[in-house]
Amino acid sequence: MTTARKKAAETMARTDVVIEVLDARLPEASTNPMIRELRLHRQRPCLKLLNKADLADLAVTQAWLDFYGRQPGVMAAAISCNKPADVKRVTALCQKLAPHRDDNLKPLRMLIMGIPNVGKSTLMNALLRRRVAKVGDEPAITKMQQTFDLGPRMTITDTPGLMWPKIEHDADGMMLAASHAIGRNAVPDEAVATFLGHILLGRYPDRLATRYKFEMQGLDGPGVLEAVARRRGCIRKGRGGELDLEKAALILLQDYRDGALGRISLETPQTRRTMLEQT
Repeated sequence: MTTARKKAAETMARTDVVIEVLDARLPEASTNPMIRELRLHRQRPCLKLLNKADLADLAVTQAWLDFYGRQPGVMAAAISCNKPADVKRVTALCQKLAPHRDDNLKPLRMLIMGIPNVGKSTLMNALLRRRVAKVGDEPAITKMQQTFDLGPRMTITDTPGLMWPKIEHDADGMMLAASHAIGRNAVPDEAVATFLGHILLGRYPDRLATRYKFEMQGLDGPGVLEAVARRRGCIRKGRGGELDLEKAALILLQDYRDGALGRISLETPQTRRTMLEQT
């Protein structure tokens, strides 16, 4: 972490615009506080890209765009790195943040940052229109910085995913685990799925009913997981009909990650504010 921070600080000194890639379903939980510290120290403008916006609640995403739009030196956009039309907007937005960098003598220098598995490498590949960075549904695929030219007037640098040493809020850890930004060994799947079930029950009960066809009345987070296990036939063999909650947890988590439950956002500006007020 210390080495990565030092390297990022060195690169930022030679950067005009920081592109911070966030998960649109959990924008604040998926931002590394260190990135903000580094860019404010260097007084660098930031383009916050709410990636995977096609998986997030449209109304909630708009609330986040409004939230970030009020911050000085920050511009925000909701995109899907898999959609060329969305990616095409990125460099133009960066140019607006650094209008003095627009000729062959002063190329626009952009730096992509973010935590693991939010789509940095996918963005890099899409911008360059060729595969230069490994992509996968596992955290920490990118291992080292890479810099490329985007024509004579732009350069872009991709960085490894940066996690901070200690996640301050438990809910953030759960949201990150649910979205696969941190590995499965960090938090048990059953605990993460129970957390997810609680959020879905409170904000998106219709999505649960549509997907799994069970009644919501009287359920809580653990109850959602048990109901999924029953509907999907997750039974432990030779255990007298005992529910296989671990298998059910994987089903629920994968359905969320794949978008099979519909557009889901795990946090809103209001829930974020409430959580911070309670700590």
